[in-house]
Amino acid sequence: MGGASRRLGGSAGRDGTWPGPSAADPGRRHTAAVVTDRFDRIAWRDTYEQSAGLRELAAELSARYECTADLLTDAFLAAYKTGPRLRERAEMAPSRLVNHQVITSLLETQEFAELRRETVGDPYAAAMAVLAQAPALRGLLERCRAAWEQAEQANTAQRGAEDAARGVGEALGQAADEAAAGAEAGFGFGPGAGSEAGSGAVPVPADDAVQQAVVAARAAEAAARQAAQAAAQALAAAAPGLRAGARTAAAQAAGSVREEATLMRAWGVAPGELERMPFDARARLAERLRTSRLARWAELIGRFRQMAGGERARKVENATGELVGVTLGNDLSRVIPSELANLGLPELRAVFAVRYAAGELMLYDSQEEQATGKGAVIACVDTSHSMYETGPGGVSREAWAKACALALLDQARQAGRDFVGILFSAADKLQVFRFPADEPADLPRVLDFAESFLGGGTSYQAPLTAAGELLEQEFDDTARRRGDIVMITDDECGVTEEWTRGWNDAKHRLGFRLFGVVVGAPEAAGSDSVLGALCDNLRSIEDLTDVHAAADLFRLI
Repeated sequence: MGGASRRLGGSAGRDGTWPGPSAADPGRRHTAAVVTDRFDRIAWRDTYEQSAGLRELAAELSARYECTADLLTDAFLAAYKTGPRLRERAEMAPSRLVNHQVITSLLETQEFAELRRETVGDPYAAAMAVLAQAPALRGLLERCRAAWEQAEQANTAQRGAEDAARGVGEALGQAADEAAAGAEAGFGFGPGAGSEAGSGAVPVPADDAVQQAVVAARAAEAAARQAAQAAAQALAAAAPGLRAGARTAAAQAAGSVREEATLMRAWGVAPGELERMPFDARARLAERLRTSRLARWAELIGRFRQMAGGERARKVENATGELVGVTLGNDLSRVIPSELANLGLPELRAVFAVRYAAGELMLYDSQEEQATGKGAVIACVDTSHSMYETGPGGVSREAWAKACALALLDQARQAGRDFVGILFSAADKLQVFRFPADEPADLPRVLDFAESFLGGGTSYQAPLTAAGELLEQEFDDTARRRGDIVMITDDECGVTEEWTRGWNDAKHRLGFRLFGVVVGAPEAAGSDSVLGALCDNLRSIEDLTDVHAAADLFRLI
């Protein structure tokens, strides 16, 4: 029953084993360039599921490049993680070396470092950064297409080498099993077999199979090594272009993220409020802010709100006890020293007493604190056609008026007062937006107020009548008086004598004040103008870029 046999070591190696290809174990090759933990992966998964934009971008790029799902994940985590760490190139699957180079190029740029100031720890901002980089990422992938194709070939060659190595292992296992079975049966496979039984002798066919597998494996390993070298050369050739493209991508993303952050701050959306906002709601809000009629004036709105906040601590025109002269009275706390000296002379004490009783003592005259309003703050904003006009710096009259009104909204909320925004133009065009002090200022409602524009002519009576009725209602409901009305317009129009009498009666009864602000039309702010007769305080604004021109308004209200 003997047959031809050989020693197993003759085919596989001196010790009868297969050393395997030099390629690394595929189990240790990674497709992600950025080292992650479980929480990073959860952040990406949740953000990806919530962002339709990310899903659409992934579908678009994946149709052309197999590696893009991992690339988007790496780009997100590079922006999101506090200290992103990249894997060593040797740890990466060949097909993902292009991704590794792209992310390396991004992290090396100063633009990306600036971007991360806005995105670290904020999954929404990191997702926005990825979406903002989409055009540049498309260009990067196209620029390194040759390197990517070589990397795919190297990946295929490596898988071939790994499969061939497994084939050698399987052939060796089969040969070993047959040798063990022959030794156990007590017979050899040819002349002298008995002396080799149990000594590793294998049938010739099994040994031939091992040798063929070894030859195939070594050829596959050589092909994999050659493909890896070609991929490395292609990637090295693409690297300079990748670095330039990465700077462009990071700069675009940084600009977009900063623009959105500026918009949010300008419209009074606090960072904490953004963090609590659902992803879709935040995306919709950002889109609305970007497409708002006043989006390009976000910087002006932000400066107005900042200026008003700084003026809030100086809400009175004169400090308490500021000396302005000498007057007569009987307030002993303000008696001047020469009067007090009379008390030191017995013969003048009676004179002091008589003058005290008559209220004729000489006192320091001080300007007492002016009482600020307690009732609602009402901003009447002209939205007639002429408010479209622009002044110095290209700022429109409407933009200045709306920015001032939004700052007044902040002013009212800080003081716990109701705010009402009244948009007006012609007599039959009026919109009223109410923001009670005991309710949150709903941002969509604020945007409705800021974005609405009525057009048409100008009527003073309609908005002022509406404002007076609101203060009347507030007094009836809460007994609060001393509201403040701010009229912002660029036009002059008449009012009837009958209406004026009713207006003055209401002012006397409710104790409110009317502040007038004329933007871009100084002729409407003269002392003999209608506004001059109606207002307690009137000012003209000609430089619409100067938010401090209305600073004292926020100290008085």
